[in-house]
Amino acid sequence: MHYEIVHAGQSRSFPEPHAFLEQAAPRGEALFYLGADAGYAYSNGQGHESRVFVAVELGTECLGFHTGESRGKEGSNVVGFARFRLGEADPSPLVELVRQPGTTAAAIEAAKAVFKAAGLVVAVCNDFPGRIVDRLIRPYFNAALRRLDEKLASADDLDKTLCLGLGYPEGPISLLERTGLAHHCHVTQALHEALGQEPYAPARRARVAAQREERAEVCVQRALP
Repeated sequence: MHYEIVHAGQSRSFPEPHAFLEQAAPRGEALFYLGADAGYAYSNGQGHESRVFVAVELGTECLGFHTGESRGKEGSNVVGFARFRLGEADPSPLVELVRQPGTTAAAIEAAKAVFKAAGLVVAVCNDFPGRIVDRLIRPYFNAALRRLDEKLASADDLDKTLCLGLGYPEGPISLLERTGLAHHCHVTQALHEALGQEPYAPARRARVAAQREERAEVCVQRALP
């Protein structure tokens, strides 16, 4: 299937060249909105009804934030998506594809086929903040950071225990330090505000990292001529 891509800012899902980007064509049967402002671009787009499907790249927000919602019956040929990426690490092969209650089966299957043709793996989920992976792993990361603050064990021993005991390839503390504690803070803060559930409240160490990042940005701005 031929598909068109509208770029609307930096994409977290596809920050670098990829087969998915290379296979795009103008005036395709399907339409993708990519980038941080994908939702805004979708809201100002036209001719969506004539496409096989329209896909909007999401952050932590619901697709309904861009399409609107109607008594639990919302849905059309519009889907949401995000390629999972932990902090500043490279994006994973996993694409989380978001459907609404009334999303057509044809739109879902066509979108899945496009991503799979580009070598990606697709998981379909309903329209919730954070989708599947962030909803599952963020409380786990927060718990590990809080146990470190409580001095249950050292960072190395916490990581070692989870790697050896559960077979994880990398412990949570090491993983967050490598990919970005500040990013973890931003994601969990958004989920906590959206869901109101305490396990998503950013752990202290993540908040400190985010505050340090903000201070560094302010210092850079002040140093500019």
